[in-house]
Amino acid sequence: MGNWVVNHWLAVLCLVAWLGLNVFLFVHAFLKYEKDDKYYYTREILGTALAVARASAFCLNFNSMLILIPVCRNLLSFLRGSFCSRTLRKSLDHNLTFHKLVAYMICIFTAIHIIAHLFNFERYSRSHHVTTITLASVLSSLHHDKEGGFWLNPIQSPDMTVLYVTFTTIAGLSGVIITIALILMVTSSMEFIRRHYFELFWYTHHLFIIYMVCLWIHGLGGIVRGQTEKSMNESHPHKCAQSFEKWDDHDPDCKEPQFEGHPPESWKWTLAPVALYIFERFLRFYRSQQKVVITKVVMHPSKVLELQMKKHGFSMEVGQYIFVKCPSISFLEWHPFTLTSAPEEDFFSIHIRAAGDWTENLIRVFEQQNSLIPRIEVDGPFGTASEDVFQYEVAVLVGAGIGVTPFASILKSIWFKLQHSDHKLKTQKAGHAALNFDKATDILTGLKQKTFFGRPMWDNEFSTIATTHPKSVVGVFLCGPLTLAKSLRKCCHRYSSLDPRKVQFYFNQENF
Repeated sequence: MGNWVVNHWLAVLCLVAWLGLNVFLFVHAFLKYEKDDKYYYTREILGTALAVARASAFCLNFNSMLILIPVCRNLLSFLRGSFCSRTLRKSLDHNLTFHKLVAYMICIFTAIHIIAHLFNFERYSRSHHVTTITLASVLSSLHHDKEGGFWLNPIQSPDMTVLYVTFTTIAGLSGVIITIALILMVTSSMEFIRRHYFELFWYTHHLFIIYMVCLWIHGLGGIVRGQTEKSMNESHPHKCAQSFEKWDDHDPDCKEPQFEGHPPESWKWTLAPVALYIFERFLRFYRSQQKVVITKVVMHPSKVLELQMKKHGFSMEVGQYIFVKCPSISFLEWHPFTLTSAPEEDFFSIHIRAAGDWTENLIRVFEQQNSLIPRIEVDGPFGTASEDVFQYEVAVLVGAGIGVTPFASILKSIWFKLQHSDHKLKTQKAGHAALNFDKATDILTGLKQKTFFGRPMWDNEFSTIATTHPKSVVGVFLCGPLTLAKSLRKCCHRYSSLDPRKVQFYFNQENF
């Protein structure tokens, strides 16, 4: 249980830090716009909705800054392979989970931002329709008929509608586009869509480019405005707000206040991660242009295609994965596949199961090819949790369906290391399960020791391992569904000893 506590509290610490920064930014921005004299007159029209809109905007910028970092695969692979400890590497394995959490937070603050601005525009509009002269009505009519752009209310007359302002201003139109792009990206990211219509998910997810561009220009219109510094020095609201009826009398002590919009700020938050992501994409493109030679094509039962390939300078570790593109099928789509070859082999291989339009088309192309083999582009390899398998004395490998593929590489590598008496190999035990019933050798590993199916009784398995290896560090590796992940995670927790000197189970799950 000791290792579980460390990993659990590290994840909780990261989550609390992220949530804490969101709370801090929201409260800090809220108090600024709720208390700052610069926005005294703006609050006179909008009330608290001003502070809510601006506070949510700050949090949107913060989370938009974070959203791209977890999907920078080369950065994460570099961190995994450099100075990170096992515990930190396990945290990096949750990159996609964090990416989703940040996306959900963006959705929440987007909703808050939209609702707050709906109230703002309603109050902007209502201030033109009052029957008596109030400070809000006077502020709404200031400077619209003069040059200089010192106005406060973007709705310039009682006849102008909220809908008109929304679709004729930079802030309004870009906000609508941001919202539509966000809705499409989130809805197409649901598990069912990703599993069965990956192409739809892939294409709509690239709307993030439109999202970022519109986010950068969203503040150009200066819809939310505050009093200029010069105007505050000449006519501070604490001194002049109550004498607003005399502003037309050209009182030298209380002139008509002048207002200015905010310059765009979102680009300051997101420029660095966007630049990092652009570099990431250039690196991927460069590596994908290196020639890939397909040395062998094998069609296995159940429509599983095996491709053995070579590429100059390609170097891999067990459990890693690559992205594959076939330009003859789609010029833009990349799909991840776990490497099933061992680092000791002079080629690298993947196994592809028909699980969607793209994979079905790829298998069909290779089934129908005569002498001309389709061109394949490869990006990677990238690191996963399975890279750490040889850091454990005992390893338990659990795969469901095509999820056995990460472990083919591991089992092959273990065999090679044992053949060459590799003294650095810590692993003494490996448990595994895979589909294999009609060949003399295993279809994935090529070994005579075939693998077998079955649904183990996990409590019995973990209890046996804990009894057999009372002082070992056991790595449990899964590539399979979430329901199985929950069961294995609970078992790792339940059977890890409170004494760190005794048996400890570490749960590792593949994430793509």
